Amino acid sequence: MAFQRKRKKNPTGEMALVDHLKELRHRVIVSLAAIAVGTVIGFIWYQVSPPGIMPLGEIIRGPYCNLPQELRADFTGDGECRLLATSPFEMFMLRLKVGALAGLVLSSPVWLAQIWNFITPGLLKNERRYTLAFVTFAVILFVLGALLAYFVLDEGLYVLMSMGSEFQVAALSGGEYYNFLLALVVIFGVSFEVPLIIVMLNMVGVLRYEHVRDKRRVIIVGIFIFAAFMTPGQDPFSMVALAISINLLVELAFQFCRFNDRKRKRERPDWMDVDDEEASGPIAAPEPVGAGSSIAAGPIDAPQPVAAARPVGRAGGSKVRTAGVDKQPPKPQRPSIPDSFEDVL
Repeated sequence: MAFQRKRKKNPTGEMALVDHLKELRHRVIVSLAAIAVGTVIGFIWYQVSPPGIMPLGEIIRGPYCNLPQELRADFTGDGECRLLATSPFEMFMLRLKVGALAGLVLSSPVWLAQIWNFITPGLLKNERRYTLAFVTFAVILFVLGALLAYFVLDEGLYVLMSMGSEFQVAALSGGEYYNFLLALVVIFGVSFEVPLIIVMLNMVGVLRYEHVRDKRRVIIVGIFIFAAFMTPGQDPFSMVALAISINLLVELAFQFCRFNDRKRKRERPDWMDVDDEEASGPIAAPEPVGAGSSIAAGPIDAPQPVAAARPVGRAGGSKVRTAGVDKQPPKPQRPSIPDSFEDVL
């Protein structure tokens, strides 16, 4: 009932600590439930499959069964390809591990959506777009690496099993074979994430194309050394396949860095990133007043004469114009009226 209750959405994404914990608990329970359902489906799919689809166990043992018959042991006498079990619970545990891995892959849209919905309220609009793009590309690159590891296993397993075949025959147990296949898939999938990390560092401004432009030879040699140590079988075929694939993806990431740096320079020129002190140049020492320039001494022009005043006739009075300034003559004072007859006498 608590999960079916409609929760109020906060447009700002602000939540209390208790609400965050409740939200996280809800997301984890939904993700675990989806993984459990996917594990059950994978456990059944290991031996029983719908029409037109190979059983999961047949897909996993495919690289081993593709070996020539003289390179693998035959314990049944009918020539059918089967892996060896050395303990009572090995077959059950192998089927459970394969089902769990299949359930993790089948339920990935659900738990990725739960992770996305949990972190989205705390991100800005552009950050949500970039995060969704990076998560999508991360899943795609990991799947491509896993598929390449599966196809490489055919040739790599043949190289490993054909060494010393005159004295030994391959009799792999299910646990050993599954662990080898899982290690190869994980290594290829994680290695394919390296170009995405380079792009992310360039997007945040930590890594620029000029930093790696002249270091390609060192990077190529380092990738080959990394592939030689990381491939579980240490066979040359899987090492070369992993190294060449990573080199191609890293080169594509470098080209993206080059394009992104050019675009960033067009939108923000270099002079905008210069400090204020560096842009203004060195500050000169202060000089005393008047020391920087001198005033040339010379004769002073004589004052111009003021224009003479001329009377201007006007009815009812006169007006004097002097140097372009009009002045009114003073008005005559009116006689005062006596206050009493005694003042008149």
